[in-house]
Amino acid sequence: MAYASLRCIAALTMLQSPAPASPIWTGQPIVLVGLMGAGKSTVGRRLAIRLGLPFVDADNEIEQAAGMTIAEMFARYGEQYFRAGERRVIARLMDGAPKVIATGGGAFVNDETRALILAEALAIWLDASIEVLVERVRKRDHRPLLTGKDPEKVLRELAALRNPLYAQAPVRVPSNNVPHDVTVRAILEAIGK
Repeated sequence: MAYASLRCIAALTMLQSPAPASPIWTGQPIVLVGLMGAGKSTVGRRLAIRLGLPFVDADNEIEQAAGMTIAEMFARYGEQYFRAGERRVIARLMDGAPKVIATGGGAFVNDETRALILAEALAIWLDASIEVLVERVRKRDHRPLLTGKDPEKVLRELAALRNPLYAQAPVRVPSNNVPHDVTVRAILEAIGK
């Protein structure tokens, strides 16, 4: 009998305790982060439409600013050059205006860029399993970090290094092999829309 009473008290306490506050979007830029193949660009476009906001792909902005593709930047000048340009472009995009921004997989890894995003935007980590990522990246061969390498090995190494940093994003949404609209709905629910 005493055990049943304790269970009832515990259940009442849980009902009376306020639910943990979920991050609510307040109109700042929404920045999607995660590994290559997580769906940041595709999901970002659809999320922007649902929210009635502009969509910006940071990689496209970097290519326009540099007048060359990311692959060309990596080949000619190296990853460090690309990351410096990426940092400048993302800083420019953090203008306070509501929009959805898809970043490259390495953008959030940079300490300055990550701090800027966390301070001035709502970061959302699209988290996909290695198997899902490998399947997605094999469909396109434009990713400099995968050129001439085993995608699964590279993605596992990147995940080990980057996932603890992505985990600093206040919102984490799984990006599984489901229609993109399912992921968009999960984001909308997570941000209170």
